[in-house]
Amino acid sequence: MSGTVLILGASGRFGRHAAEAFWNRSWQVKTFDRETEDLGTAAAGVDVIVNAWNPPYTAWECEVPRLTERVIAAAKSSGAAVILPGNVYVFGHDAPPLLSETTPHAASNSLGRVRIEMEAAYRASGVRTIVLRAGDYIDTEASGNWFDAVIAAKCSRGTFVAPGDMDADHAWAWLPDLAHAAVLLAERLRTLDTFEDLSFPGFNLSMSALHRICEQATGRDLEVRRFPWFAIRVAGLFWPMGRSLVEMRYLWSKPHRLDGTRLQTLLPELRTTDPLTAITAALNTPVEPDKSVARAEAHIAAE
Repeated sequence: MSGTVLILGASGRFGRHAAEAFWNRSWQVKTFDRETEDLGTAAAGVDVIVNAWNPPYTAWECEVPRLTERVIAAAKSSGAAVILPGNVYVFGHDAPPLLSETTPHAASNSLGRVRIEMEAAYRASGVRTIVLRAGDYIDTEASGNWFDAVIAAKCSRGTFVAPGDMDADHAWAWLPDLAHAAVLLAERLRTLDTFEDLSFPGFNLSMSALHRICEQATGRDLEVRRFPWFAIRVAGLFWPMGRSLVEMRYLWSKPHRLDGTRLQTLLPELRTTDPLTAITAALNTPVEPDKSVARAEAHIAAE
């Protein structure tokens, strides 16, 4: 099946890759301009709406419910299904290390509650919805995510910045793979439940493992330095974004990974990129997997 897809947030991280993935599978791809277009009109006749809108953290509480209502209304009017990139915020501090479709959405922090309520609104709406849940994004270009804006931002100068526990499992998603999974699911809409909550396993990499891969990708030793959480916490006294970052800090020390069993059952043909190839591409360095890398002891500066 191929048809017409409307991408909301086509210039953003997931939206940009979704547009390319659908185009590569011969879908007709429509993008949306919030400044000049009416969403209901734009959605008329489309088969799938990809809701890749993602306001800044500080705007989630007021904007996400309003945007959710608009997308649900447009989907009901047009009969379109919605694909929504999900995250792990809904699970909270006390979730088990292995996160799946059956893990309770029990987050108590404000950002997690916004996401819980958003997904619940789609489930209750009766609109055919796929929540494709993933960990932190790794992109093909710098796009302001944690990996390129913080962790690997100084790799070219010999520094790897660690925002949390070096040995805690952490969920990651290579965006081209995530977008490819989205279009494959769109092509199977008729075989899916009305509301699907699917986990994309991506990479399960601790900071230590990610550090080693970045060293292999860059061909150099990388000193490990701690992310300055104390400074962010102090800045948060007058900087709302800082408060939001601190609110989600627990995810950098809480071991977690996504169980992709159901997704793999639905998409047995899905092939994902290996971590070295993806991270090398993200760092814009040539892949040399057989190159030996001199290993030095990592010196972690005080927080």
